Amino acid sequence: MIMKLNNIYSLLIFMFIASVGFFSCTDLENEEVDSIVIETTEGGETSADPDALLGSLYNDLSIMTDQANIYALSAHSSDEMIPPTRGVDWGDNGVWRVMHAHTWDATNSWVVGAWNQLNQRVFNATQALAANPSANTRAELQFLRAFYMHQLVDLYGQVPFREANEGVDVDPRVLTRTEALDFVINDLTEALPNLPAIAPTANNTQASVAAANALLSRLYLNRAVYTSATPEGPYNFEGADMTAAIAAADAVEAEGYTLEANYFDNFNPVGQNEIILTSPQGSPQNRVWMTLHYSQNPSGWNGFTTLASFYDLFDADDQRIGNPQGPADGTEFSGIGRGFLIGQQLNDDGSETIDDRTQIPLDFTRDVPLAGAPTANGIRVMKYHPSNFGDTNYRLLRFGEVYLNRAEARFRSGDTSGALNDINALRTARGASSLTSLDEASLLEERGRELYWEGNRRQDQIRFGTFTGTWEEKTNTESFRVLYPIPSIAISSNPNLTQNDGY
Repeated sequence: MIMKLNNIYSLLIFMFIASVGFFSCTDLENEEVDSIVIETTEGGETSADPDALLGSLYNDLSIMTDQANIYALSAHSSDEMIPPTRGVDWGDNGVWRVMHAHTWDATNSWVVGAWNQLNQRVFNATQALAANPSANTRAELQFLRAFYMHQLVDLYGQVPFREANEGVDVDPRVLTRTEALDFVINDLTEALPNLPAIAPTANNTQASVAAANALLSRLYLNRAVYTSATPEGPYNFEGADMTAAIAAADAVEAEGYTLEANYFDNFNPVGQNEIILTSPQGSPQNRVWMTLHYSQNPSGWNGFTTLASFYDLFDADDQRIGNPQGPADGTEFSGIGRGFLIGQQLNDDGSETIDDRTQIPLDFTRDVPLAGAPTANGIRVMKYHPSNFGDTNYRLLRFGEVYLNRAEARFRSGDTSGALNDINALRTARGASSLTSLDEASLLEERGRELYWEGNRRQDQIRFGTFTGTWEEKTNTESFRVLYPIPSIAISSNPNLTQNDGY
């Protein structure tokens, strides 16, 4: 089937009075399409309800649930996912294939789409912060601005920024990667004293002390990447940054967050021990339909799969690998299992699932070419599940990542023993056998096993120096691709922007 875009985007509710015509985030302009209009005074204040604007910015987190744009840049470019073309299905003028092959350019629709979405929300948050919010509302707005801006820092390496009182005739100044990182950390640090302390809950949708510290643990762990003179490395992981990452992770744990006994409960409404922040709008349904075969469910798109080399990172006793065929007792839904689906698929009654098109048993194979793939090629991934995604918010921040951030920071600080203890505690919780030693390769593998298809893999591969390597159907090793290009339309509309090297 042709690629399907998630249409569950919240309406844009911000604008400059001077802006007209079609919305373009390359200029950070906004179009009025709702009843909330923001007027900005010369002093920089805006006349609007900051709490209403805050609610809209929370709803805008739904952009993270789509399979395109931000997720496409974060997952499809990594070694955990491949978007095979099956006949004419998923061809889409090659937009998916170039992500996997690392041959995108500055006109790529996902590169442009993610840029527009993120810059728009950063500016919306800046306008809301100028609307005289209460201290608590200000803290949540600062968290959300930091959340959106940190994605720009990570993906593009530079951030155009416009003050709330600057009109559309002003070209936004551009923050360097280091300046933008400092901006994000400052927002989070200022927000922390006025954010609520929220204990673990299955579908929490509010910024909290734990959420800010979770994001800080990620930022400090990646600070060496973001401040490097050469984006592709080598990276110098400063001891002070690793200490800060550990402290931020410890602060999350102090809020009561712990590892879940059943890994897949993290993606069910019953799991709550690890869930730090979820999206109030946009369910996880795209994560299910984008990989599920239509013969398993009529809503399936029969799209993305994982790579055999990534699947081979798992031991058979690791609960995170899941049930490859699906239960035969009806405990889930239509025989669809959890985790990695490989081999002959079964219905609830134990009978073989049949491929509706070929009329032969549906047997997911290890091999999957990037183009010309038969309908059953490729190992599918099912973290969320169609039996309950209607009751499950999309997970944005989870303690499993924070726990691994702390372990890696300890390792990079020279505390290999402490890091190994952390990793083995995690593996024990996941039913996997303990490791006897730890190095960078095994750390990266463990992050892959824990966080697969959650949007972290590209970032992890860059930090560990493997993103410019090769894997199945990916031979391009150009080092400049650790950053995405600034969209061509943005370059032409804002002379303060400069194109990233290589593009």
